[in-house]
Amino acid sequence: MNKNVRIDRVNGSLFQGSGIELFIKREDEIHEKISGNKWRKLKYNLIFAKNHGHEGLLTLGGAYSNHIAAVACAAKLYGFKATGLIRGRAHLPLNPTLQLAEEEGMSFIYLDKLAYRDIKTLAGIEILKKYGFEDYYFVPEGGTNALAIKGCEEIITDMENKTFDYICVSIGTAGTMSGILKGLRGQNKLIGFSSLKGDFAGAMLESLLEKHDIPFKNYSIINEYHFGGYAKYKTELIQFINTFKTEHQIQLDPIYTGKMLYGIYDLIKKNYFPPKSKILAIHTGGLQGIVGFNQRFGNLIK
Repeated sequence: MNKNVRIDRVNGSLFQGSGIELFIKREDEIHEKISGNKWRKLKYNLIFAKNHGHEGLLTLGGAYSNHIAAVACAAKLYGFKATGLIRGRAHLPLNPTLQLAEEEGMSFIYLDKLAYRDIKTLAGIEILKKYGFEDYYFVPEGGTNALAIKGCEEIITDMENKTFDYICVSIGTAGTMSGILKGLRGQNKLIGFSSLKGDFAGAMLESLLEKHDIPFKNYSIINEYHFGGYAKYKTELIQFINTFKTEHQIQLDPIYTGKMLYGIYDLIKKNYFPPKSKILAIHTGGLQGIVGFNQRFGNLIK
């Protein structure tokens, strides 16, 4: 795995005059298939599973889940079998995410909406027993657990230069943001850009912080850039992503990082950040999902 995650500076007319500087930590470049926060979340889970002799990984997620794809790829790379409990009916032909997962060796068990909801109420060991995978290691939906938070903590602790005023990250299940917050140790200001419509992200983050005894409160969550909710989009978001790719040669995804960067740019325009602020945006990967997004909505993303 590539441990030397580079930080790119983003230039442009938007930053002239205010002295604001924007940088992007390229977590998307950690690995071709297991990139960004997905690798960070899986790292210590994989080590634990290997050290305890588990022969496979069992996890769950939606049919277009970055997590499902990442677990499948990581399982193959590190010599595990893999099974995914997939929300929804059997997808035939397979969408690009499930096709990738199958090519990496993952098998699927499809659950309808009600069954999937019920399975999420069970403990991991109960899920393993229910489906006959007692020799497997259970990875929760989205990958978030104590070991995942430990991995995401290294997004910050791996950096040599920590002289940023603001750290920005997209937030879904809040595991990545919890780890970053722990890694910051109360320093800097952490801003989470929610991809969910409503205040769910804040509630999930608070629950995780309490559960894992993370006492730091140097964060805020911005809910104004979800573009209609998870996996929803608007024309201005697509235009921003494509323009950003053309101008900076950095690919953003439409679910997480595109919305975060759009929000950062809009907040700079609205003078949210003080002059001469140094902002670090965390690129959490998720680029495998672009193929499926384009298949569903037309080839919108370059």
